[in-house]
Amino acid sequence: MRMQPMVRGDAEKYRCSGPRALAVALAVLLLALVLSAGSAPVAADEAPTAAAAAAAPAAAAPAAAAPTEPYLAKFSDINSGDTAWMLTSTALVLMMTIPGLALFYAGMVRKKNILATLMQSFAITCLVTILWWVIGYSLAFTPGSTPYLGGTGRAFFNGMVYMHDDAKLSVSHLGVTIPETVYAMFQATFAIITPALICGSFAERMKFSAMMWFMGIWLLVVYCPVAHWMWEPSGWLNATQLDFAGGTVVHINAGIAGLASALMLGKRQGLGRESMAPYNLTLTVVGASLLWVGWFGFNAGSAVASDGRAGMAFAATHIATAAAALAWMFTEWLIKGKPSVLGICSGAVAGLVAITPASGFVGPDAAVIIGAAAGVICFFSSTAVKRAFGYDDSLDAFGVHCIGGIVGALLTGALVSKEISGATGSVLLQLKGVTATLVWSFVMSIIILKLIDLTIGLRVTADEEREGLDITQHGESIE
Repeated sequence: MRMQPMVRGDAEKYRCSGPRALAVALAVLLLALVLSAGSAPVAADEAPTAAAAAAAPAAAAPAAAAPTEPYLAKFSDINSGDTAWMLTSTALVLMMTIPGLALFYAGMVRKKNILATLMQSFAITCLVTILWWVIGYSLAFTPGSTPYLGGTGRAFFNGMVYMHDDAKLSVSHLGVTIPETVYAMFQATFAIITPALICGSFAERMKFSAMMWFMGIWLLVVYCPVAHWMWEPSGWLNATQLDFAGGTVVHINAGIAGLASALMLGKRQGLGRESMAPYNLTLTVVGASLLWVGWFGFNAGSAVASDGRAGMAFAATHIATAAAALAWMFTEWLIKGKPSVLGICSGAVAGLVAITPASGFVGPDAAVIIGAAAGVICFFSSTAVKRAFGYDDSLDAFGVHCIGGIVGALLTGALVSKEISGATGSVLLQLKGVTATLVWSFVMSIIILKLIDLTIGLRVTADEEREGLDITQHGESIE
């Protein structure tokens, strides 16, 4: 029996029901996540170490085991110096997205899309914050019934407490000298910037509604599992991976999702035939500068303490960034005849990306090598490689973040200092984590994007794209 083709009217009718269909799909997805990751709520009680010590015979005095889940601690257990630094780091990393990344991207698009590009980072910040409170933090940073996803014990920040009269508060097992609220919000800023980075690959052509749906679902389906794999002690890759601050979790993850987005949406109209020159590189320079400063919170803050490791991560981050910026600049100067403002800013970001996984594991010498390698390799991945394969990675989210993240992850395995990190590295083991993230993020991103395209559609119309997203998506424009 031959089926009748769907006519335009039928398709439009189907698309109109998209928001409802997606709402149902998201509800089912959340339910599935809860069921698959279900675990008993974390008991709000004394630290497991103290409970274990009390239960053991006094004469035996066994060594206390490290806590494996959030627990209640006394006020006196909190280190004020660590807490102050982590509060500062949290603010610095938030600044990386708003206004840092927002300005960095906005300066590279055409005038008719500047407000829409700024809006993407701002809206993602708001959306991810709420989702992080609802379930994201719990899925990423608490132990679950499997090594692939966390539990639901901290949904809605349940059990995350500050008890004034009892002089107790909850702490995370991943940051035992700071309040859990501080640790959860520090990690929230990572969860915010990761999906925001993806926007650089589909700039100037995605519907705002589709973007919001994609980012919300992607956070829960892709980011939270990968963060759990790498950073939660019970995660399946935690014991073998060196990712100090998110080279794999943030940058490779976002970059490969950006490539998936660019492929699914296709090229911008007029690419290669009309000018796509950045409208205001002043915004990009300011944004890159804010990213550089904020990245000290990103990398040095990942020590989760105000100590020597934070200091070394700070130094490695700054040195690698300078090396990468110069490497990109000189490479471009040699090949194109002139060093560009956009080039040195892009090189700096490439260095920041590449040093991220290594920042707490290497010294200044290795940082220079990582930065210089990232500057050169990311220059070619954002120019020659992109032209050769023909994809429209608009603002080089894939070329800088995914490729830079891979460079950094693999070089971390090769250059890790046991004296600094207390660990040994392996390029092959690093490659395992990189490959797992590339496959999971790319495949799931394609699936999510396809589902959205089948319901509400991904891309603005040709007329809307020509007019610009500022006016067509938000009813505003820059005069």
